[in-house]
Amino acid sequence: MIKSFFFSAVLSLSLCIVANAQPTVPKPVGPVPTENQIRWQQMEYYAFIHFSTNTFTDQEWGYGEPTDAKLFNPSELDCDQWARVCRDAGMKGIIITAKHHSGFCLWPTETTNYSVKNSPWKDGKGDIIGDLSKACKKYGLKLGIYISPWDRNNPSYGTLDPDGSSPYVKQVFRKQIEECLTKYGDIFEIWFDGANGGDGYYGGARTTRKIDRTTYYDWKNTYKLIRKLQPKIVIWNDNGDRADLRWVGTEAGYVGETNWSLLNATGDVPYEMLHHGVENGDVWVPGEVNTSIRPGWFYHEYEDSRVKTLPQLMETYYSSFGRNGTLLLNFPIDRRGLIHETDQRASQELAKAVKEAFLINLAERKAATASNVRGKIKVYGADKALDNNTETYWASDDDQKSVSLTIDFGKPTTFNRFLVQEYIRLGQRVKSFKVEALINSEWKELDKQSTIGYKRILVLPTVTSSQLRFTVADAKGAPLISNIAVYNAPQILNAPEITRNQSGEIKIRAVDNESEIYYTTDGSLPTRNSLKYSVAFPTQGKVLVQAIALDPLSGKSSPVGREAFDISRKNWRILSTDDPKAGAVIDGDPGTQWFHPKSCKLPLEIVIDLAAIQNLSGFRYLPSQHGNNGIITQYECSVSNDNQQWMVVDRGEFSNIKNNPLWQIKKFAPVKARYIRLKAIKNAENSDVVGYAELDVVTQ
Repeated sequence: MIKSFFFSAVLSLSLCIVANAQPTVPKPVGPVPTENQIRWQQMEYYAFIHFSTNTFTDQEWGYGEPTDAKLFNPSELDCDQWARVCRDAGMKGIIITAKHHSGFCLWPTETTNYSVKNSPWKDGKGDIIGDLSKACKKYGLKLGIYISPWDRNNPSYGTLDPDGSSPYVKQVFRKQIEECLTKYGDIFEIWFDGANGGDGYYGGARTTRKIDRTTYYDWKNTYKLIRKLQPKIVIWNDNGDRADLRWVGTEAGYVGETNWSLLNATGDVPYEMLHHGVENGDVWVPGEVNTSIRPGWFYHEYEDSRVKTLPQLMETYYSSFGRNGTLLLNFPIDRRGLIHETDQRASQELAKAVKEAFLINLAERKAATASNVRGKIKVYGADKALDNNTETYWASDDDQKSVSLTIDFGKPTTFNRFLVQEYIRLGQRVKSFKVEALINSEWKELDKQSTIGYKRILVLPTVTSSQLRFTVADAKGAPLISNIAVYNAPQILNAPEITRNQSGEIKIRAVDNESEIYYTTDGSLPTRNSLKYSVAFPTQGKVLVQAIALDPLSGKSSPVGREAFDISRKNWRILSTDDPKAGAVIDGDPGTQWFHPKSCKLPLEIVIDLAAIQNLSGFRYLPSQHGNNGIITQYECSVSNDNQQWMVVDRGEFSNIKNNPLWQIKKFAPVKARYIRLKAIKNAENSDVVGYAELDVVTQ
């Protein structure tokens, strides 16, 4: 009896000790994502579709002219083709511009006559959103809706009722949202562009209207309506109240290497916060990287040769959801109503390259050891990071925030890509980490970075090693690593960069230091039998330079880099200023820039002497490539033969140039002239700062 009692007491005590020794499940650290945000993040890659009257007026931002609706008549519109291309590209959904800034609606809305119902397409009986909804269901894609808050057509936009509320928001904007969220099935994301207020048609007023984008749309009640209609939706908004997702501060296709999925719930969000997030933010707002497969968002025939190359798209891939973001890649629908063949081919090349790069996970289920395992129990072991299951994770004890995990490949293994994921359901934790390889019995650092988040992909130098070590140097809490993968991706060569200086000298540069460069100037495609580039060479007048980078070991070559240069700028002069630094505007180097003196006020002009009478048909403007200061948005272009009598040949706006500061090409009716003048009327910051990286002309 006594022995039995003693044994029971010892057993009870032992069980108590074991129970107390069991580590607790890690507690959340900081804000955590909602289920809607997790579903969205797991999509990773989806399409933007830009299609509207702009497609037929050759504009980026339509003015809202009602007559533009009569131009909307795609000849071969096929939403099945859109969905099929997106599915084959590896995308998981499509967000369509149901209404862009012009106010033209791609569905037969009851809120305005400015829609497909008053276009010649299908005799006004078509519904593009309905057709796309069916196509998405057919091809297993999710549907998202873009509705521009700004409406340059609607007469009530920008006006207020006596109580301070907006009749446009109550009677038009919200009703458009309601129509799109109730007629077309499940909507995974709704997108509200940050462009707001400015000049427009506005029911015939043809005026300029300004609003406070933080208050005008009554976002609190607008969000309430959205979540009631679509409980599983995520909201993207660059305007007022904090939404579920954030812009990353650029449309160039990348987010910061440091990228926290956090912001503060209130307050302004400057570029640094958009691009990098806020380490100690109090609300989960992950970044979505939006960019276009072409320079513009809407289709322009002259951009058919400017579709992003495979190396450019791969760089975007690694710089978006390879940096804890998602990628929203835009296809501009052409005038036929199709994704252009060149765009389709580029997206398929990217899909093929991604598949090849991430085909074999060299680390899957390999032996792994960790410097610390939470409670020393298997459920949090190092192997959980290599089991191909993102719902399990390697975890350390709470007081261990600097830990390492070593992978033993079992034999010398060649690799150049490293993928790592955190278990974000319990927060984003890692602040810094590094990756090392055991080479010649010594650990060699391959890369050192900051944040991880949902997914981080590192492009490493190609090495051969039998072991890899991943070390978290610092974290906000015990690191929770749900996945580690290692790959050996095939080399992809970038097209060479081609520039011509003011004297006409051509320089060609390979992105890497090991490639050989071959080029042509006669219009033929370059091969390894073409001229081999070694030093800069002179040119005169118009010339097309095409070049490839070639790996001499593998024989692989890059996509063709091409630049078409217009007339020589050798004898051009800037006449409107004595500042010698103004020569940067015509020096052929996009990396240099010139600004008008700070004392100058808009409007500001720059005058160029072309040295001889030329047959002009347009001009090109490149804003500063070193920030958003001084970007011209509204302009006037004039020409002259004597620098006395001037004729205006074009005036207008550079649409969306602040977010997409690329070359702007404007065409006008051919005219003979020696002098050209560009007048800056307004800039992107509503200040008097005006600058230029390059100015050039287009000739017949």
